[in-house]
Amino acid sequence: MTKKVEENEPIFGTLASSEDIIMKRLHKDPVEPEVAYRLIKDELIDEGNARQNLATFCQTYMDPEATKLMSETMEKNAIDKSEYPETAELETSCVNIIADLWNAPDQEKAIGTSTVGSSEACMLGGMAMKFRWREHAKKKGLDTNAKQPNLVISSGYQVCWEKFCVYWDIELREVPVDEKHLRMNTEVVMDYVDDYTIGIVGILGITYTGKFDDIEKLDELVSQYNQKHDQEVVIHVDGASGAMFVPFIDPELRWDFRLKNVVSINTSGHKYGLVYPGVGWILWRDKEYLPEELIFEVSYLGGNMPTIAINFSRSASQIIGQYYNFYRYGFNGYKEIHQRTKEAAMTIAKAVEATGLFEMYNDGENLPIVCYKLKDETAVEWTLYDLADRLQMKGWQVPAYPLPKNLQETIVQRFVCRADLGQNLADALIRDFNQSIEELNQARILYHNQETRKTHGFTH
Repeated sequence: MTKKVEENEPIFGTLASSEDIIMKRLHKDPVEPEVAYRLIKDELIDEGNARQNLATFCQTYMDPEATKLMSETMEKNAIDKSEYPETAELETSCVNIIADLWNAPDQEKAIGTSTVGSSEACMLGGMAMKFRWREHAKKKGLDTNAKQPNLVISSGYQVCWEKFCVYWDIELREVPVDEKHLRMNTEVVMDYVDDYTIGIVGILGITYTGKFDDIEKLDELVSQYNQKHDQEVVIHVDGASGAMFVPFIDPELRWDFRLKNVVSINTSGHKYGLVYPGVGWILWRDKEYLPEELIFEVSYLGGNMPTIAINFSRSASQIIGQYYNFYRYGFNGYKEIHQRTKEAAMTIAKAVEATGLFEMYNDGENLPIVCYKLKDETAVEWTLYDLADRLQMKGWQVPAYPLPKNLQETIVQRFVCRADLGQNLADALIRDFNQSIEELNQARILYHNQETRKTHGFTH
């Protein structure tokens, strides 16, 4: 056994502190918990401040009471609904609340589940569309093996949809974006649809720019198509970013279950649902759109329970954290938080635009995202990659990256404003942004070549 740390022995006087803590194999003896805690925490010290990470949509702050509640419930297994029935009730309550926010026509018929995040939720939505398409195709006499089924989506999709199509042998049909159509091009989308289309995905908050697909227009086009064809086409809305934001800020926008062809919606509870990373949600407007093959009756620890999710055992703490937020904030609390976040984003966007150097793609008006590129006529020697480097020197993690194919020559930069970016931090960011530009204008050495086309920072 490792010698116990004496009461007055300094942590940095221990044997463990003199060794590299990154292991390739387990060391032989235990390390005292306070030593292990300090050394591992120090190993993470150069990762930066999560609050200054403007590359991610994922939540980086919760109430201390929420953090306490989640830490006290980490041992609860979300799958074990017979052992933790009250936790299961909270999950059901969250589904009911979200069904109401998304205007489900009949809350009793809506069905849904929590997931690890939106990626799992998208997988479930995609599988439901595929299974339902296959069942209907067989009834119509269509040879389901004659041609690979396909999924239609804007080329601004998040990578989870590419994964879904690879995993489930689906052709991914991308509707290209262009300078005039930085979201789903509704002028041509139906040209990509045929009898082998399992569904169309509308995106409520494109990762690259934060823009919304015109899902109401898409619904009109799908209705017209379905009137002329036997094989019904349905819409899944990927609301990873927008579906927990729009109901509070723009409740009149028609994108959800008010549209008859929208059959399923997913969202990330850990984005504008304001929960730490690890929770997503998917709902179907009716059990009709969730094939029975995807609902499993599981005998677990002496109880029988239905399960929809792909994953099995996981902590219920994120579900409880989601319920805490719903209970704590209510509708008006969420609305106030999101409105202030939107105002912070628009303040930042005005400061960016005021420099005269940038062309704006998003000024925070819909999602609180600020996205821009250098104007073609801007005569500066530095690039957005240099600006990202300079901002990182001040602690801000800001991505620079190319737009999707067909626009991959266009490099943009994006600030994601979250609930924890108050006006004080927005003002600090603006000061650092302007100072960074001034420093770059006076720089003698620049690292990034003007021709560079790459992603700087993680743009999830």
